[in-house]
Amino acid sequence: MKDSFDRSIDYVRIAVTDRCNLRCFYCMPANGIPYEPKKHLLSYEEIIRLLDVLGGLGFKKVRFTGGEPFLRKDFIKLLEKTVELGVYDSIHITSNGTLLQKHITRLKELGISKINLSIDSLDPERFHQITRRNDFEKVWQTFHMLVEHGFQIKLNAVIMHGINTQDIISLAELAKAYPVGVRFIEEMPFNGGYKQNIQMYSARDIHSDLKAHYPTLEKLPAKHGDTATVFQVPGYQGNLGVIAAFSRTFCNTCNRLRIASKGEIKSCLYDDGVFNIRDYMRAGVSDTELADKFREIIRLKPKDGFEAEKQRKNTMQAMKSMSSIGG
Repeated sequence: MKDSFDRSIDYVRIAVTDRCNLRCFYCMPANGIPYEPKKHLLSYEEIIRLLDVLGGLGFKKVRFTGGEPFLRKDFIKLLEKTVELGVYDSIHITSNGTLLQKHITRLKELGISKINLSIDSLDPERFHQITRRNDFEKVWQTFHMLVEHGFQIKLNAVIMHGINTQDIISLAELAKAYPVGVRFIEEMPFNGGYKQNIQMYSARDIHSDLKAHYPTLEKLPAKHGDTATVFQVPGYQGNLGVIAAFSRTFCNTCNRLRIASKGEIKSCLYDDGVFNIRDYMRAGVSDTELADKFREIIRLKPKDGFEAEKQRKNTMQAMKSMSSIGG
């Protein structure tokens, strides 16, 4: 599938739940958000139907997110059904790592080996400050178990001015000891309203810190759909990446759609939702009609995040939690 800017759209991110057991302050308020009742969420059967239709349109990559996806009951069954479709070359999961350990063996059996693990600090006290939960050791153990079992791991760290910039190099050093990708992400406005005006630590700032510490830092060639600008420190097992999530410098290579837990399709992270596919399915449409609707949505995908933001009708979008939007 091509959009009107000749970008190949072949990657869907699906949030299976809006629930999370952490309370990262850049994502949601301390008391959480009003969670949706189960009947409002896409059922697993509906998700598999969507994946089947999208597979017929050339989609090859799916990422399951939340909230925390392992909070949803029988999430492994959804993964099993996705594998059975035989369509997706790449099945990924983004998780906070707190509930993942007991599922590692089954994930390996299913051939699902690509995990993004969220970790914003290697300092337990600062981790607690950011997540409002005392789960650092659990996440750290999960990381080591994933390494030991040969998973392809990316570590996601949201870098916040005055909060965890001092963690950039310690996180980067993990790429020396382990074959992992460490991704530093600009803070975004989808934060549950904890602050409306972000004093952003930009992708350029992060890169400057890395370059100052690693003078031999080398930029690697970009791959299809990359959101990160990826760098290599000579001799390191892993690599480092910087994601300009707020600056939005990667939009010209965007290859994705997002589907939130209630079925809201976002053709761009910065739009306010372009269509509710859950309601459309529940109205009794055929797979052909579903495919046509996806073609229409992809054709209307905006040029970049700035254009999507201009088109928003809901000015409160910036107050939404990333847990509601989908990881």
